[in-house]
Amino acid sequence: MSIDRVDLNLLVYLDALLKERNVTKAANQLGLSQPAMSNGLRRLREVFEDPLLIRTSDGMTPTERALALQPTIREVLATIDKAVQPQAAFDALTSTRVFRIMASDYSEPTLIPPLVERLRKEAPGVSLDIMTPSDVDFYDVEQGKVDLVINRFDSMPQSFHQKILWRDQFVCLMSRNNPTAQDFTLESYLQAHHIWVNKTGMGAGVGMNPKDVQRRGWVDNALSELGKTRNIRVFTRHYQAAVQLANQKDLIVTLPRKAALGTKNNDDLVILDPPFTIPEMTLTMAWSPLLQHNPAHRWIRGLITEIAREIDEA
Repeated sequence: MSIDRVDLNLLVYLDALLKERNVTKAANQLGLSQPAMSNGLRRLREVFEDPLLIRTSDGMTPTERALALQPTIREVLATIDKAVQPQAAFDALTSTRVFRIMASDYSEPTLIPPLVERLRKEAPGVSLDIMTPSDVDFYDVEQGKVDLVINRFDSMPQSFHQKILWRDQFVCLMSRNNPTAQDFTLESYLQAHHIWVNKTGMGAGVGMNPKDVQRRGWVDNALSELGKTRNIRVFTRHYQAAVQLANQKDLIVTLPRKAALGTKNNDDLVILDPPFTIPEMTLTMAWSPLLQHNPAHRWIRGLITEIAREIDEA
């Protein structure tokens, strides 16, 4: 017997017939007419090449083949019924799920602390596994091994779902004692010494060549449009390290405004607008299509989106 000969409805009919052992009662149970059920029994006998139910003095009696089929039919129908039921809603209060999130060095200090604070209140059993861009590749995300990646991306597989969390403008951070802060112009900016900080995409990084301006990113691309270059003395992939280095009185770091906001109460540092136009950067959250409809995943995405909106509007 080939599977393509089996109508799923016939299995439902057979289950009812074996329970009721009466064609009329089985038909009533399923809301069918008696002729429709009789026709179903006829088709079942053809499929299984067995009479299945035989009329005796005790009523309709199952054959040996029918009795052997009964537990299997019930198991199959129960499995199908479970598969087609709506997924259970995610209960954040009782969940012990671990969410694995790749967060860039820029997004981790800005987005993750308020996320953890909300989780402690709304989902105390939930854990976060925060990963860096070099820990993850797109294959891990595609397979659902990583729940979310939050970064600025130059490119991304077309199959991924994504959402922009916010857009950010660039600022310049430097020591209040930096002479450049007193007369901040494009000319003084170019003459100063700079800290380069950037980490885009995913996967293992490579070393920077001070003479290679093609891979430097937003700031240097903007300067290149003006036919200018800056004097970079330190290359780092960590915004927090760059902020610390900005305390030195002869160094300037140009970085997204939200990465610099943690220093607003530091009287030793000043935040100034760049003396040239730098296109805004975009922070994006992306995830695998395999997780798009998962209730827990939808919940954490919604929570992160809400927190990001609050940060952006602050």
